[in-house]
Amino acid sequence: MAVKSELEKLGLSPDSVQLGEVTFEQDLTAIQKEAIEQALVPLGFELIDDKKSRLIERIKNLIIELVHHRNNELQTNLSDYLSSQLHQDYAYLSALFSEVEGNTIEKYYIAQKIERVKELLVYDELSLSEIAFQLNYSSVAHLSNQFKKVTGLTPSFFKQIRLEKRKPLDQI
Repeated sequence: MAVKSELEKLGLSPDSVQLGEVTFEQDLTAIQKEAIEQALVPLGFELIDDKKSRLIERIKNLIIELVHHRNNELQTNLSDYLSSQLHQDYAYLSALFSEVEGNTIEKYYIAQKIERVKELLVYDELSLSEIAFQLNYSSVAHLSNQFKKVTGLTPSFFKQIRLEKRKPLDQI
């Protein structure tokens, strides 16, 4: 909404504004691109206009959408999913992502899953086995091992720390 509002203030009418991507019917001039960048950077956004950077952002957005918004409804493996969504060979996507980001697609995917696990642990609405199932882990042990490898903490200890930091309203 913020991006769309800023574009409209500049007198531009985008065809669509979605997570990380804006499309226009016609090509923008260099002056229009500069105006967009000046309007969006103060809001914490950046303008990405080269083909490789756009592809990297699309990979990230697909993974974020999959992990955080679609309850990880992955019916195939990640490489096939990304290849089919982006119409590119996975080897190319993987090499490009690693070259630009200095990290693999798999590590980025795992990091997003662990962030989702943290979020679900803090909400305290699901058990660890329900979280493992929701995020397509083969077992609670696999989730716990991956969580500890990434964060240095077990999921149970992470949850305990979060609870200890919170004070009941009557103790404030």
